[in-house]
This record gives sequence, C-alpha cells and structure tokens, in this order.
Amino acid sequence: MRVMATNGMMRARAIAGTYVVVLAWDFQPGQEDKCDGLMGFAVERTEFKGEEIVERYWMRSIKRFRDKDRGLAPGTPVSTADHPIQSFQWADYTAHADRRYRYRIVPVYGPVKNLALDEDSAVLLDVSTEVEFLLKPDAPNDAARHDVYFNRGVIGSQAFARRFENADPKNASPKSEEMVWLSRGLYEALIAFIGLAQDERFALRAALYEFHYQPVANAFAKAVEAGVDVKIVYDGESSYKDGNEATIARAGLDQMGAVKARTVSEGIRHNKFIVLLQDGQPVAVWTGSTNISEGGIFGHSNVGHIVWDTTVAEAYLDYWKRLAENLTPTKLRPLNRAASPLPAGLPPSDSITPVFSARDEKDSSATLQWYADRMAEAEEIVCFTVAFNIDKVFQKVLNRHNDVLRYVVKDDDLGDGEIITRDRDVLFAAGGYLGSGALVNFLKERDNTLNTNDYIHDKFMLVDPLSDNPLVITGSANFSQPSQRINDENMLVIRGDTRVADIYFGEFMRIFDHHYARYLVKKLTEIGRHDPEAGYLREKSSDWVPAHFNPQSYKSKRRRYFLGN
Repeated sequence: MRVMATNGMMRARAIAGTYVVVLAWDFQPGQEDKCDGLMGFAVERTEFKGEEIVERYWMRSIKRFRDKDRGLAPGTPVSTADHPIQSFQWADYTAHADRRYRYRIVPVYGPVKNLALDEDSAVLLDVSTEVEFLLKPDAPNDAARHDVYFNRGVIGSQAFARRFENADPKNASPKSEEMVWLSRGLYEALIAFIGLAQDERFALRAALYEFHYQPVANAFAKAVEAGVDVKIVYDGESSYKDGNEATIARAGLDQMGAVKARTVSEGIRHNKFIVLLQDGQPVAVWTGSTNISEGGIFGHSNVGHIVWDTTVAEAYLDYWKRLAENLTPTKLRPLNRAASPLPAGLPPSDSITPVFSARDEKDSSATLQWYADRMAEAEEIVCFTVAFNIDKVFQKVLNRHNDVLRYVVKDDDLGDGEIITRDRDVLFAAGGYLGSGALVNFLKERDNTLNTNDYIHDKFMLVDPLSDNPLVITGSANFSQPSQRINDENMLVIRGDTRVADIYFGEFMRIFDHHYARYLVKKLTEIGRHDPEAGYLREKSSDWVPAHFNPQSYKSKRRRYFLGN
C-alpha cells in the first residue's frame, strides 16, 4: 500500500508491505531554509483498531548522540524524539501484517541536550499493512493473487542479541520463541499451505532440493494419512541425498509411496515448489527460494511466495510431470522453453510469467541476458539479491554510468573478476555481523550456525519497484549460467502488481540496510580507517544534511526517488 501526504512545510510517503513500512519525506519546494540547524526527524507511530487507539509512542532507534543519555547499555533503543533520525528516509521494521498505523514525522532543532520538535511542520501518514491471506482465512481475498512470506534472515543482529542474548538456535523447536521470531511467519505459512490439503479431494505435487527438515516432512505425511494424494520429487543424487532420504524414512513417506527420487547427475535439482490441487484441478503454487531445511526456513534470508492462480498452478503442475519422468537437462530444455517462453521484451502489465529450467543451451545466455535487459531498462531503482556469483551480463549493466540507484546485496564479498562499483550510484553490501567492539554503542552479534552460506539465499530482482508498473522477478534460480542451462529451477516474472512490489521492496531494504552498515564496518576495518565511535549521530546539521541535497550523491537520489512525485 502506498500513501502520500503533504502540508505547507513537508511532504511524505509510506510504502507498506506486511512487516515493513518504508517512510520517505522532504520539505516542500521553497522551504529549503528548514534545513538550517536541522538535527533530524522524530517519528511517532500510532496503531489503531477500528477508530480506537491501541498504542502511541515515539519510534526508537539505536543510533544516539555521544554525550546524551550516557550510561545506557550498548544496543539500547532510544526515542527518535531525543535522538532523531538523520536522514530523509527510514523504515519501520517492527510493523505487523494487517494493521492500521499513523506515522507523524516531525523536524527536530536545537542543541543536543535541549532539542525542540517543530510540531507545526509535522506531516501525518495513515497507512495499512498488507494482509497475509493464507494465515487469515477469514479475510476477503477475492482480489489477492499472491501471498509473500519472508523470514527474518538476520540471526546476527542487534535485535537477536538483545532479545535472545545470542543463543544458538540450532535444533530448537520451530515453536520456540527464537525460532518463531526468526521465521516471522515463513514456517507457519509453509505448514498452513500443506495443511490446505485436508482430505481425498486434494492433492499435492512437490519438487524439492533440500528436504531434510523433519516437521515439514511430517506435515506431508499427515496429509497422506488424511487421504491427500501426495507425490514429491526430491533430489536423490547430490550431497543432500542421504539427509533427504533419512528424513523421508522417519516420516514414513517412502512406505506411503509419496516420494520419487530425481537421480539426474548433471546440474542440481534446485526447485522448492509445491502445487496444490483440489478435485483434480491445480489451484495454487508455493514457490520461492526456501529450501526445506532448518537453515532455509530460519537461518539465511529467504522468501516463500504463493500464487493463487489456476493458470500459473497448471503450468507448474505440467513442469512437475516432466521432472517426475526423471528427464535430463538435454531433454528438458526444449520442453521448458516451449512451456514457458520469454516475452520479446517487457511482459504485459498485470501479468505473471513462469520461467522453467533447464532451458538454455550450453552455449547460450539467452535467459540471463533477458533478465539483464530488464535491469537495464530501469529508470530510477534496481534491487538485486545475489547468493553466489554476479554474472558478467549483470556486471555490464551495473557498471553503466547513469542516475539509476542500483542496490546489490550478496552473501559474500565481491570475488575476483566481479566489478560492479564503477558508478557511485551502485550500492553494494555483503552479508556480515558485528563482532565484539565493532561499534561502541552496539552489542556483539553472533554468527549463523544453521547455514554454510550464512546471510543471503533470496533470488530476486526488482526493477523500478516504486513505479506504477513495477517488475518483480523471483524464484529458485541464482541468476547464474548453470541455473538456466542444467539445473532444475523456476522463476516468476510479475509485472504491474504494486502490492507484491511493495512487500518485496520493503523486505529488500530491510535486508540491504542491515548488511550495508556491517559491510562498511568490515571494509573500513580492513584498511585501517574504521572508527568504532562512528555509530553516533552528528551534532551539527552541516555534518549530515548536505549529502542529501548534493546531486552527485546517492542520498540525494534516494531522497527524490523514494518520495516520488
């Protein structure tokens, strides 16, 4: 949901997903002198139930002034009315789905220990977060075509350190407090989707790479016991074979005749999708980047994406049937290209285009080039997640000099031959966490014991997500050559759905901002330029405001692009 608000002094915008509300604001043209002496902005949030106020408080942040409120323990959140936000963009990462909020953004002036809120200039935004229809079956969902569930994906974080004292979550119950916090609805939605198949009227068809999280296997077994026709094609060839088959055996799925090993050795069997059928007809599909593993669900960043569309579900069912025949990539390529052809250019508005792999010939980069061409068409913003390597077709686009903000977040640092930061409007972050003493006002964070690639496992790209016709590309494929040539993969190309784009954009910015700060600390430390006290707010407006109005600065473009017209 997108909302704009203006008054005589300010204008503001809210972009609400399910659990994130991105806020952007600026002074009105002609009010530039309001930046003189500006110490930042306070943000107040009011939550409503109907017309009744549930709660109202100044939102909190960890960044504070060095000499104000001395003695606070590291990692303590402080009120933005006392320690204002020194930016023209912020996000509320504590929102909940299906809630109505009012945000009041107030300029703050004066000396650090005697700040004054300019209440007369404050701007108000009323916005509602999106409904998770699967988890709220009583909500009207006739118009919903998608449900999107991101896990928290940040074990190494101030919130986890503060709330759970950096406890190791490995092997914890999915119902434990820390796992519920880390899942943030992803596990619950996965179990609920499987649970939609209630009896013999229903069927489930799944294609799974990692299938070794026992509670999910047990959910499939429970469906079989209820009379559901369950068939699962799983990876029976890679290093995950033993873990997959042990999990299957403990659930009894092999004895139930519910599983079929896919034993092709070329490439990897990388899908993570489930098709739901009712009375023999496909009605929905669960897909995305989430492996059926403890780390996939609760560890590194992942998304589960449901499409409530019979045409899309039928395409996935037909794809599943090809996989169930245990066909090699050579035999799959022409079939998948025919079943999921790429549009000549941009797909039509209000469309969902599935893309199935293996599809490209061994000497072809046609699909990656198509994705790169869409990236190159961006006018303002690109958001790009990379779990492993950045292919050269994307490097070429990212290295162009233009005014498009291109955000890239990757599980690890740039490797040899990965060059993407020649343009100052390309912002790169690699996954990380804060070690002991990294920033004096911050708690030590912990590593992720649930995964080997610790941080980023999402595979999605957003092109102009804040426009009226955004493009979202999401699924299981790593935007790599093998993912198009020899792997089993699936992607969705979604154009024109602002609800989907708003959810993905908020979650991307949450993930990116989290890792960007930690990446800067790491890189500056490596070259001996890191200041452990850099996490404090600035005490003079001249130390932070100018960058937001310098045409050459990405912060200036962000101020304009996020706010919109």
